Amino acid sequence: MNLNDIAKKAGVSRSTVSRVINGDEYVSDKTRQRVMQVIDEVGFSPNAAARILRTQRTEVIGVVIPRPLSDVFSATDPYYYNAVIQGISEATHSRNYAMLVWVGNVEESAEQFYQRILKNRLMDGLVIVASVMGEELLVKDLLKNDTPFVLLGRPMNYADQVSYVTVDNVSAAEEAVKHLFSQGRRRIAHITGDWDNVDSRDRLEGYKRALRAFNIPYDENLVVHGRYERQTGYSATKRLLTEQDFDSVFAGSDLIGVGVIQAAHEHGLNVPHDIAVVAFDDFPIASQYNLTTIRQPITRKAGDATDLLLDLIEGKVESPKQKLLATQLVIRESCGYIVRKE
Repeated sequence: MNLNDIAKKAGVSRSTVSRVINGDEYVSDKTRQRVMQVIDEVGFSPNAAARILRTQRTEVIGVVIPRPLSDVFSATDPYYYNAVIQGISEATHSRNYAMLVWVGNVEESAEQFYQRILKNRLMDGLVIVASVMGEELLVKDLLKNDTPFVLLGRPMNYADQVSYVTVDNVSAAEEAVKHLFSQGRRRIAHITGDWDNVDSRDRLEGYKRALRAFNIPYDENLVVHGRYERQTGYSATKRLLTEQDFDSVFAGSDLIGVGVIQAAHEHGLNVPHDIAVVAFDDFPIASQYNLTTIRQPITRKAGDATDLLLDLIEGKVESPKQKLLATQLVIRESCGYIVRKE
């Protein structure tokens, strides 16, 4: 059936059916319900090509994950990207959009990856999942082309021109380190995540701020750069134990924190008596290891970024728009003497 058939069966004009299908607010509830009832009865589906020509939208968004497929679907980290994709999927589903996922490839450069995305014409806009070094190549072209996009994280560049949703990683990291100070710790090591990631750099800055607040000199020998994975925490802790004197660790993620705990236990040390540990994320694994951590709302962050993108696409908000979500220090046994039961 076509629009004329639907209109005749519902007893309205063809233009009224068109307005109902396109969500026009100037249609009465009674008329809308009558038209929708007919549409449901006959199983009518609007022609997608015609809709695209009329609205100039495909109702498809791109989700850019500038990491290799092995990172996104890693058996060692089943948490972060799952939470991100869940948040994006829920938001797109609720607003009748689809998503096209772009995952990085180790066999091509960042520039080649971004050019493939820019040449695609199926997407109304983009959610860029991580703020990483090299992303300015994509951001610059998107700004030039006036393409709607939202970053899941603070951008390295163009911060005043870009829409993004994130948490205040600097303040959250500062709070984590200050909690270690409150437990009497003074030789605090820091193990970072991927160094091309803005979040890692911001968490290091928060660590430095906490040191300055307590008049503790920054010691680069207590900082180890790694990746957001358990092996980083394990290897870095083994190295620190042989080279440095420290009484605690601020881990850049829960997975790193778990690696720290495992290495400490292998060394015959007690957590938290000998080494206290505070991490970041509050994945399910954190509670399994009694890990004190900064809780960030990853699924909500991804969902809010998607909703913001869809609002930009539909002209409901003006770009740029930035949103900071709250974090929470969740205190468990790994940091010392205060234990909050959940």
